[in-house]
Formats: sequence, C-alpha cells, structure tokens
Amino acid sequence: MRHRVGGRKFGLPSDQRRALLKGLVRSLLIFQKIKTTETRAKDIRIIAERVITSAKRADTLHARRQVNRYLTDETLTRHVFTVIAPEFKDTPGGYTRLVKIGQRRGDAAPIVMLELSTDKDLGRPVLPEKIGTKRTEKTW
Repeated sequence: MRHRVGGRKFGLPSDQRRALLKGLVRSLLIFQKIKTTETRAKDIRIIAERVITSAKRADTLHARRQVNRYLTDETLTRHVFTVIAPEFKDTPGGYTRLVKIGQRRGDAAPIVMLELSTDKDLGRPVLPEKIGTKRTEKTW
C-alpha cells in the first residue's frame, strides 16, 4: 500500500527522476516559464517553491548550499538570491502558477504552462565579471 507516500515515479529509476526534476526546476528559474505535462509540473512546483522560500528567508551560506543542492549552478543560485527571491519577499508562498494549455498530440497527456507568478520579466542569470581577470599592459 502506498498510503501517505509522496511524489510521483514517472516510470523512471530514482536517479533519472531526480535529474529530470532538477533540470526542469533549473529551466523554470532561468526562463520563468516552461511547458510540460501536468504531473511533472505539480512535482516541479513543490521543489521550486521550496528553493525560493529558502532563498527568501536568509542569505546565509547554509541557505545558498541548500539551494545549490537543487540547482547545481552557482550563477543560477546567485540569480535566485539576488533577483527572484527579493521579487517574492512580501508573498507568503504561491510563487508559481499552472495554466492548462491542452493535450499533447501523441498520447493526449495534459500539457500545462508552469510560470513564476510575477508580472515583471526577471531576466536571465548572467555570469559576473571575475575580479582581476583583465590583464594590464606590462610597465617594465
């Protein structure tokens, strides 16, 4: 019996399922909206909201490591802490929205648009300029 067992299996082994969800959460935070199936979107929403909430609470090393555990990209983690989390600082949850689009053509799976619940375009993460990388001309 599966009583009170959370999450969906998607017909995948656990490592592939984790990789799929991490990739979709990263895409959601980079592009602010993605198209996917309804069941995948419902699982992605849980992880994305958890990431944004922990980024919103405190900008500590521990919080950054917790967020980086899902995103595995320091640039995207920085973007979440500096751009996305401040956008939702007064919002108590509900950072994403599901909009039903229709059905997929091959198997009639319900397709939805999962997007961040903000009206502003938050931009994409940009690599910061590294300090000291510019070479100056030799003075000797």
